[in-house]
Amino acid sequence: MNPKHFAFVFASLTASALAGEHCLVYFGTYTNAKTGSQGIYVSRFDSSTGSLSAPEVAAETGSPSFLTIHPSKKWLYCVGEMAEAGAKGSGVTSFSIDLPSGKLTRMNQVSAVGQGPCHVNVDHTGKLAAIANYGSGSCASYAIKDDGTLSEAASFFQHEGSGADPRRQKGPHTHSVNFSPDNRFAFVCDLGLDKVLIYKIDPATGKMEPNDPPFAKVAPGSGPRHLAIHPSGKFIFVNNEMAMTETVFAYDAEKGALTEIQTVSTLPPEDQGKPGFSTAESVAHPNGKFVYVSNRTHDTIAVFKCDSETGKLTLIQNASSEGAVPRNFCLDPSGKWMIVAHQNSNTVALFSVDQETGKLSFTGKKQPVGGCVCVRFLPLD
Repeated sequence: MNPKHFAFVFASLTASALAGEHCLVYFGTYTNAKTGSQGIYVSRFDSSTGSLSAPEVAAETGSPSFLTIHPSKKWLYCVGEMAEAGAKGSGVTSFSIDLPSGKLTRMNQVSAVGQGPCHVNVDHTGKLAAIANYGSGSCASYAIKDDGTLSEAASFFQHEGSGADPRRQKGPHTHSVNFSPDNRFAFVCDLGLDKVLIYKIDPATGKMEPNDPPFAKVAPGSGPRHLAIHPSGKFIFVNNEMAMTETVFAYDAEKGALTEIQTVSTLPPEDQGKPGFSTAESVAHPNGKFVYVSNRTHDTIAVFKCDSETGKLTLIQNASSEGAVPRNFCLDPSGKWMIVAHQNSNTVALFSVDQETGKLSFTGKKQPVGGCVCVRFLPLD
């Protein structure tokens, strides 16, 4: 689709689009000769029909492996997961979003301070951004200025220690940052330490500081990676990359504390204990009844029924991801659809979500996106 046609499509959106049926979908990727990716891609999605357009380049940048969109819908932020700090595209980059085209214009780029930035998130006020550096096992926070650009790091924390697995956990490997529903705390999963570290945040300054209690633990050798928060705000679900498990925590909003309730396998009984698998992402359904986890190399999405009173999970499906190495995935705002990114097969796949059972059904629809590892929806309403 040429740029003129691209703009025309959005100029002709109907009133139903303004009700939230139409979205932009951004895809983060690894850019290298193998994937052929050029950076961040964008598609259009219609939740009334399940139509997903062919992706187009929204911005050329180096390995934008994880993306997040500002609450104002004006700006997008990405980490550049480059092999070398200081390489073109490395660090943290801010983009302005052109609507309705979805094209991105780079505004500024700041240092990740640590190495191997792999995750970025923005707090609920849109005043603070934070990242996780997998390579060096650290996290940093930034003030978001009025024009959407990022300050240099307002705070930085180098994690210390090791885990039970001498191969994977010789040192810290920070993997994600998420903000509590009340916007008082940041939860930082560290795969190398088997901990979810807890920080207090100050959106006014863009700073974080260690909380008391400073962390919650998972079982030794588990490798906590990403997490999802129940819509009620009472429970937090952490996927453990190495152990192939999901840990449920109760969240104490007053103290910022996490207390383990349950840990359950993400695999069917016949595959539990087999080597070579790893989890990648956790997503809670907006209705609070279901939780989803991606199983890499097992190439499935684990579907859990969630007890909204206790937070406990029951595995009800391992749906084929319809591609190799499912990484990040995302539900559309309606909760009726899921898009799964496949890192190794260079595709994204669209699934329908049964609103009563939570189970996934492949729609037969795929689009090519080289080295795709992140999916983010932007509602056009």
